[in-house]
Amino acid sequence: MVYFLSDVHLGYGQRSESRQREQLLIELLEAIAPTAEQLFIVGDLFDYWFEYRTVIPREFFRTLAALDQLVRQGVVVEYLVGNHDFGHRDFFERELGIHIHWNDLERNIAGKRFYIAHGDGKVAGDWGYLLLRGVLRNRLTNTLYRWIHPDIGIALASLSSHTSRHYTSARDDGMQDSLFDFARAKICTDGFDVVVLGHRHRSALVHVSDGSRQGTYVNLGDWMSQPLVGVFTGERMLLEPVEKILADGTAQA
Repeated sequence: MVYFLSDVHLGYGQRSESRQREQLLIELLEAIAPTAEQLFIVGDLFDYWFEYRTVIPREFFRTLAALDQLVRQGVVVEYLVGNHDFGHRDFFERELGIHIHWNDLERNIAGKRFYIAHGDGKVAGDWGYLLLRGVLRNRLTNTLYRWIHPDIGIALASLSSHTSRHYTSARDDGMQDSLFDFARAKICTDGFDVVVLGHRHRSALVHVSDGSRQGTYVNLGDWMSQPLVGVFTGERMLLEPVEKILADGTAQA
């Protein structure tokens, strides 16, 4: 089976709440290990992530250890960065064997064409956000930022994530169908069978058809309101509550 998750936002909110989400994530990774062929992290696993050449945020150690164990068990993990966790260097690839992607993914899985993206920057005409993202991801910007002491730099990264949340939330509240329209075009015009997105914090599993083309749009929601995981059984897409998977032991094909 192939699993998809996004918008866990570890580090957001009260420390106790973040730890609860982290523990649930760790239990999920342990539960899916026997059946998972692949896991796609579709952005914003962390509410902020910024790594230096020799320093990473220590509060996420348990999650990193769980991901390392999953990879050691033979599961291929691909990580598509979101708008909150863009401060990657090479730690995930070199130390964990997890592939980091900066752009949207197109994959053929069991004969189905998948389009996988975090979802930020997909609203037509959202030039302000695209400009902000370009500045934050700029190599020169990040190189200069890494001259700041890590204790200060990581704190500023956390503050930046709150600014990003405020801006994108304000935009999305007025664009309720923006990502659905994007997904429908990918299915009906570009010929994808499944479109998997996150970012909006509103889960969805929708059959899309225009008469000649049909497919499935999945939005993975967020883990603050309801922890969900997308599951592709090889034949169909499911969007399952994490608690259900833990109770059942695995997703039901």
